[in-house]
Amino acid sequence: MEVMADALYLSLWYPNLRLASLPDKLAAVLGEFAAHGGEAKVYAVTVWPVSWHEAPVFQRVYGRSGIGLGEGAEPKAAIEEALELLHDDYAYEFQMGWALWESEESGPFDRKWARIQRLVRVTAFGPLFDEGAYEQEGHIRVDFGPDAPFLEEDADLDEDAERHVAQNIRQLVDLAAAVEKASGATARLLWSELGESLAQRLAARLSSQRGQGN
Repeated sequence: MEVMADALYLSLWYPNLRLASLPDKLAAVLGEFAAHGGEAKVYAVTVWPVSWHEAPVFQRVYGRSGIGLGEGAEPKAAIEEALELLHDDYAYEFQMGWALWESEESGPFDRKWARIQRLVRVTAFGPLFDEGAYEQEGHIRVDFGPDAPFLEEDADLDEDAERHVAQNIRQLVDLAAAVEKASGATARLLWSELGESLAQRLAARLSSQRGQGN
């Protein structure tokens, strides 16, 4: 049975967070990406009012370095521009690049591995946005996109694949720990839409792979 990729998130909470402190927390989170496999600059920002059902009140695309669309923006500058509209019922989304090992078939019995840049969304929630969504989503939420690079469910987990998957997982764990420490979060949660933890799915994946090898 084919297993569908699941979206992976990291939620961060801060005790008694005041809205005026949100820019500093965001800067601390965004600033850790460059040291953990990501790019140093922001691709784009979007400001959402009231709920996800509303049209954005602000959007700006800074571009991505290396593909002819600009060089991106320094996190501090992007945060200052987006949070000029600082309201307790707004959400602030920042897009950045983050590279992981991913594979593709390069022949009947061969897979080619490469570091692929993926889009990551970092969203900060005002306390009244979407009826207090931060209580479940976190004051700041990182959307890593599909969890496929951490499981590689379409590939045989040979020694080479296990090494690359392990490197991706280590990068994820290191980034999660770094943003928690840098931003002063008192709680963090790595979670997925399906409800299963990445650790559970990985354990099941390894167990299934080893069972096929016997």
